[in-house]
Amino acid sequence: MSADTSRRRFLKGATAAGSLLAAKTVLLESETAFAAPGPTAAGDRVRFGMIGIGMQGSNLLRDSISLPGVECVGAADLWDGRHTLAREITDNPALPVTRRYQELLARADIDCIVAAVPDHWHKRVVVDACNAGKDIYCEKPMTHTASEGFEMVEAAHKNNRIVQIGSQRVSSLLCAKARELYRNGAIGEVEMVELTYGRNSPNGAWQYPPPSDFTPQTMDWDTWLNDAPKIPIDATRFARWRCWREYGTGVGGDLMVHLLSGMLFTLGWNEPPRAASALGGIFRWKDGRNMPDLHTVLFDYHGTPVYVRLGLGTDTPEQARFLGPKGVLQATGGELRFAPQSGVDNSPSYYSGGFPAKMRADYVKQWHAEHDSQLGKELPSETTYQGRDWDDIKPHLWNFFQAVKSRQPVTEDAVFGNNAAIACHMANESFFRQKPVSWDVATHSIKS
Repeated sequence: MSADTSRRRFLKGATAAGSLLAAKTVLLESETAFAAPGPTAAGDRVRFGMIGIGMQGSNLLRDSISLPGVECVGAADLWDGRHTLAREITDNPALPVTRRYQELLARADIDCIVAAVPDHWHKRVVVDACNAGKDIYCEKPMTHTASEGFEMVEAAHKNNRIVQIGSQRVSSLLCAKARELYRNGAIGEVEMVELTYGRNSPNGAWQYPPPSDFTPQTMDWDTWLNDAPKIPIDATRFARWRCWREYGTGVGGDLMVHLLSGMLFTLGWNEPPRAASALGGIFRWKDGRNMPDLHTVLFDYHGTPVYVRLGLGTDTPEQARFLGPKGVLQATGGELRFAPQSGVDNSPSYYSGGFPAKMRADYVKQWHAEHDSQLGKELPSETTYQGRDWDDIKPHLWNFFQAVKSRQPVTEDAVFGNNAAIACHMANESFFRQKPVSWDVATHSIKS
């Protein structure tokens, strides 16, 4: 009889010491503060300027103006087609539009900024906004390089500005419930985290259709390049900028930062990892890009391993799994599942199958004498929490606009956003250097 057969026989014949209560599903109460719009006095409105009205920026603009007491009073973009789009979204043919975002920063009637620009523009826009006395919501990742974040943090603190970074799941009820469960000891001290997500489509790999009306007359290309190398105007690079290191941060800055931000919030961590080791490559999308389409990373967060796998060639669910000695927390978009575990033997050890008959019988008798008193002790139920999708933008925007009015701090401020972004930069640096990297706290830099 094999050891595996012996093991199955013991488990099959054993009486479980501590079983689960019936599984249950809990519906988390939806956020209602912004669900029912009503009249808002002019003096109570938050008036914002929109910088960048592309794919994500257009969504932010739509969601922002759907919130009660929030009004867009100006928009900026370097491509004129998006001036038209901003006026269409706001249903305001007279909405002031400009190619120069600095004009919005100079307006006294603008309380704050919402910005959705390519990664290589984040630092300049955030620092300029803070120095102009404007609060700002900036899309993730906060930075294009690891060195930029500290200047942005300094600008926010020096000017006493609200900075909210746009990894919106930290404002979701699902993340709040995960944080509550973890703080209350549901799974014990976390031993490992697994973060995974995969796409399998051209759109998922950022192969967006370039705009047809894209000429030197309609687009300020040289300004868009910012500090990137100067090249001729290129509509494909404009639409698919995440594919190139010169402008974006790849799957790290687009996808990984969401998962890491949710993890940091859930576990109450607010720090960069100590080290990162990455593998990956361009396996499917050999379209001229220089960022990997498959990126796997093992992070060291003060001794806790965090594994991340992101790919653009195979569709897999986006999920975060927190593993501890008392169970597993698993988050997948609109659902959070808590599966408790006892961590104890439910039957005599199958190893005793290797004992002579009398020794085995004595051992089994002794085991039952010591453990049968625990029969009937039930674990907490396996519970599934369902709620609004953790990537719904409205709760995150609402928190920002409320903070602009109240001056209360936000969760995903410049320090938090910087720590999440540093992890992504470490993942990218490890990939490009082809060796593990570590974070040097003293010099604020990534070392090999």
